[in-house]
Amino acid sequence: MKNRTTQFLSASLLSICLVFTGCEKFLTVNPPYTQDAENYFQTPEEYEKALVGAYDLLQSSFMAVWISEIASDNTIAGGESVNDTQGLHQLDLMTHGGVNAELRNVFRWNYAGITRANFILENKDNIEFTGKDKIIAEAKFLRAFYYFELVKFFGDVPLIIDERIGAQEATTIPRTPSSEIYAQIEQDLLDASAVLDAVSLVKGKATKGAAMALLGKAYLYQSKFVEAANKFDEVISSGSYSLISDYNDLFSVANENNSETVFDVEYSGAEGGGYGCLVCLEGNAGPGFQGIRQYEGPIYGDGNSYNLPTQNLYDAFDPADPRRDATVLDIDAFIAAQPNPESISYGIGAGGHTGFYNNKYIKRQGEIGLPDNDLTSPVNYRVIRYADVLLMAAEAHFRNGNSAEAQGLVDQIRLRAGMAPVALNTIEDLYNERRLELACEGHRFFDLVRSGQAESSIEGFQPGKHELFPIPTLEIDLAGGNWSQNNGY
Repeated sequence: MKNRTTQFLSASLLSICLVFTGCEKFLTVNPPYTQDAENYFQTPEEYEKALVGAYDLLQSSFMAVWISEIASDNTIAGGESVNDTQGLHQLDLMTHGGVNAELRNVFRWNYAGITRANFILENKDNIEFTGKDKIIAEAKFLRAFYYFELVKFFGDVPLIIDERIGAQEATTIPRTPSSEIYAQIEQDLLDASAVLDAVSLVKGKATKGAAMALLGKAYLYQSKFVEAANKFDEVISSGSYSLISDYNDLFSVANENNSETVFDVEYSGAEGGGYGCLVCLEGNAGPGFQGIRQYEGPIYGDGNSYNLPTQNLYDAFDPADPRRDATVLDIDAFIAAQPNPESISYGIGAGGHTGFYNNKYIKRQGEIGLPDNDLTSPVNYRVIRYADVLLMAAEAHFRNGNSAEAQGLVDQIRLRAGMAPVALNTIEDLYNERRLELACEGHRFFDLVRSGQAESSIEGFQPGKHELFPIPTLEIDLAGGNWSQNNGY
C-alpha cells in the first residue's frame, strides 16, 4: 500500500530546500541546475544532509503536544480570543470536525517527515560507505515515529514505504488499516534497534533505547501487553537510563540530555522564525505560546497564554507533591510570594483564563531565543522520559497480572518525587500516577482514550467518535474523495 505524502507542493518544496541547500536561500544552487532528486545520494555527506532533513520535521511536535493536552481535561486552549487559532478551541470544546487547521498541520507535517525518511530509504543502495547502516536505521526510526503519530491521531492512514509518489498517483491510494500501519512501525523499530548504538555522540539522534521504548509504546497502544512489558524491561535492564534526583530540574535548558532522557526533540534559540510558517521554526514554539500574556516581572517572560492548565489538573495533586508546582504555575500565588508583588503585572486573554500556566514548557528569562522570541525557545521537548518508560512498563505488567512488578515501578516514580507509595488496586490508579508525573507533556488525551476514561473525564466526548480525530477534509478532497471519513465526523 502507498500513501500520498508528496502531493503537497509546499511540503515537497520545503523538503527539497532542507535536504539540498540547508535552507541557506531557497533558490541558491551552485553550480546552477546540476543538483536534483534523481542525482542525489552520491556521497556519504548527501545521506547525512538528507537525514538532517528527516529529523527536521520533529520540530513540529509542539502541535501534537498542544492538541493531546487541550483535548483532554488537563488544559484549555486559551490565547488572545476564541477566534485566535480556532482549531484549538474546537478541540477544547469537542466540536472539531474535518475543517481544522491544527489537525491538518499534524497530518501534513508528519507525512512530510515520512516523505523525507522514505527518500533516504528509496536510495539506500546507491553507494556503500561506513556508517550507512546507522543512517538507514535512524531513517527507519523516524518513519516509525511519524507513522505512530498519525495512527494514534487518525487511525487508518495511507501507507507508503521506501518510495515517493506523484500527485496524480496519490488520488488512487486508499487508507491502510491501522493494524498494517502498526506492523510497519514494529518492523522499522525492530530493524532500527538492532543497529543503533546505545549512546549517540550527537544530541537528539535516535538510539537503541529510544527505538526499543517507542516499540514498547506501539505494542502498548495495541494492547500487546506481553510484548510491551518485554521491550520496556529491556530498556530498564540496559542500565542506560536513570531518574534524576530533583523533578524540578527536568525541564530546564541547563539540564537537558540528562540520564532520564530517552529521546528529545532538539531546539535552538539561535535562529528566528515567523508565524507564517510554524513548521519552519528551529526553536520550540511551545514556551512562547504558553507564556504569561503581557507579563512584567521576574523569572518568566511574556507570552501568548495558550494551553492553560485547568483547576481540575491542579486539584489532582496532593499539595505536598512537588510535581504540582513544577507542572502548574499558579500565577497569582506566585506574584503574592514575591518581594514586590505590586510591581508585577500580566494580562488575561479573551480565549480563556484559569489562573494557571504550563510551568514545564514556559518562557523563562535566560531561556529566550532571538526575535521573534515567542517562536525561538531553545527548550527541548522531552518525547520519551525514563519515568514514562517505567510507568508504561508498570501498565504492561499490571495488565499482564503482575501487580507486584507494577507496584515497584510506580514506587520508584513516587520516591523520586518524595511522596509515599500508593497502592495500585485498579488500572485507574496507575493512570492517575501517569497524569501526575507526565501532565502537560502530550500524553493525557491518549491515556484517557486507552484507559476508557475519556467519556467521564472530557466534557463533550462522544464514545465511538472522539477516540480518533477526523481526517482533514481538504486532504480527502486532494486524494480524489476516495477516503472515507472517521466515524461520526
